[in-house]
Amino acid sequence: MPVADALAELLKGVTLCETETVQLADANGRVLAQDLASTRTQPPFAASAMDGYAVRAEDVANVPATLTVIGEAPAGHGFEGVVGPGQAVRIFTGAPVPNGADAILIQEDAIRDGDKVTATESPARGLFVRPAGLDFSKGEVLIAGGAKLGYRDLALAAAMNHAELPVRRRPVVAILATGDELVRPGTEPGPDQIIASNHAGVAALVEDCGGTALDLGISPDEPVAMAGHVRRAIEAKADILVTLGGASVGDHDLVQDVLGAQGMDLAFWRIAMRPGKPLMAGHLGPMKVLGLPGNPVSSLVCALLFLKPLIGAMLGKEIGPGVETEAVLASPIGENDRRQDYVRAELGKADDGRLMVTPFAKQDSSMLALLAKSGALIIRPPHAKPLPAGASVPILKL
Repeated sequence: MPVADALAELLKGVTLCETETVQLADANGRVLAQDLASTRTQPPFAASAMDGYAVRAEDVANVPATLTVIGEAPAGHGFEGVVGPGQAVRIFTGAPVPNGADAILIQEDAIRDGDKVTATESPARGLFVRPAGLDFSKGEVLIAGGAKLGYRDLALAAAMNHAELPVRRRPVVAILATGDELVRPGTEPGPDQIIASNHAGVAALVEDCGGTALDLGISPDEPVAMAGHVRRAIEAKADILVTLGGASVGDHDLVQDVLGAQGMDLAFWRIAMRPGKPLMAGHLGPMKVLGLPGNPVSSLVCALLFLKPLIGAMLGKEIGPGVETEAVLASPIGENDRRQDYVRAELGKADDGRLMVTPFAKQDSSMLALLAKSGALIIRPPHAKPLPAGASVPILKL
């Protein structure tokens, strides 16, 4: 199945995670469930943008001009009187501009002597005055539903006077590694074993996308044990079950059979892509199932292309695998076969400032070190022709 068709099939029937309310301090990285409108106008009054003196612009049109200081307005304590002809009020940043004043004489342009202040510059009407509503108005929608909330959004939400925010529940993604050959990091492997790595990368990607990773551990290649792990995902009411390895056609690849025995409806299996051909998808009741390949690079590239958009769909947010753009080849690249290829490459810049990619000579799907060093994946469509250095190619920035 082509990559685009497989992704469309995977996203069919996805159910949005329900809305929950969280405290502002707990909303970082969460996805906003609905549009957020301001409950107030900001600033709520005309405010001084500088320390200085609130004056009438006409009184200081010709300088030097000496005015009488009749009071003070620090932030949080407005001056309740009226500024009349020949008068000024000492004012500080953020304080309300007193009635009668229409400009701020900054303190650098003022000479104070007792209750007198002399202006050495002429501020124009409105200078250094922030009008009411300069930033936003009450009722104005400032953060759209579906936004992944970051530090700027949370500062804005606080200014809008929201102490709590409606967000999507984080989808729970249960992750099950499979294979007799795998042991946990930090464990001494046997002579025929390797360290499991895919689960660590997939779990991190889940968290980055706004989900919650549930580590089911490593299942041996034994149907009863594997079925027990799957039941743990069902009991935990996971939204997605991700299996790692064991979904191919070998004698010890048991994942499809075990899931089928548990009632999984298989949507598709095998994708016309490299790395990652043995990708499996289906659903087990309301739980989506995504079977990723066992090879580390295949597993992580498939997680990027399929799991990331799936989590986004559950959060009501369209999340692509990354930034797709164009780059210039630094070296030639050969023709492609019938599978869409994602070629690991270094990312830099050409002399003219355009992005430049250098494909690695080796592309084995077991080589995690090359993936970690890659700045981009070169996207090679099926049956793509050879290209010389200097040709433009589509890339997925990592």
